[in-house]
Amino acid sequence: MTTLKDNRLLFLSLASSILVILIAFFQWNLIDIITEFLMLPIWLVVFGFFIFITVKTITNLIKKRDWKPFVIQLLTILLWLFFPFTQVMLDVDFKMNKSEREEVVAMVENGTLKPNVPNSPSTIHLPEKYEQLSKGGGEIFIEKKDNQYLILFLTHRGVLDGFSGFVYSPEDKKPNQNDFDGDIKEISKLDKNWYFVVSY
Repeated sequence: MTTLKDNRLLFLSLASSILVILIAFFQWNLIDIITEFLMLPIWLVVFGFFIFITVKTITNLIKKRDWKPFVIQLLTILLWLFFPFTQVMLDVDFKMNKSEREEVVAMVENGTLKPNVPNSPSTIHLPEKYEQLSKGGGEIFIEKKDNQYLILFLTHRGVLDGFSGFVYSPEDKKPNQNDFDGDIKEISKLDKNWYFVVSY
């Protein structure tokens, strides 16, 4: 017979698993809002709660042979380990905002948008309408090559020098390792003229 205590553990198992999955999907959006430093206590609380409930479900499984809460935790762990949460969110971001980013590209190319950040001749702070297109402050970065511009829209802006983002390449040429004053280690093509880069 299922007791109130068993139902409570099942509920806590579901709650802790949902929190972990939400963090996995939206951690980069949260980091953009509250920074990595403030994300640390959130990670500690969420994963600490999840680990505590997982231990309780293991104890419950041994004592009462109640497998449902444990299976929920196990499935969540497998999802966390093997499901590409970050890649899915990047794909959604790229596809949903591609047309607006191409509007920004056109404005840079026709001179409507020009570098406007003091002491940073390659930085453009986007108009409010487009700020959400580049994380970490709504700024894009340009790299002039043969009278054309590579344009970087950030998806993550590191505390020090690291960054990741979508690069528009007008002639569809692969970005170089040292573009945007970075040390680009990963480059993957997303679409014609578009690349995803990671510098660290």
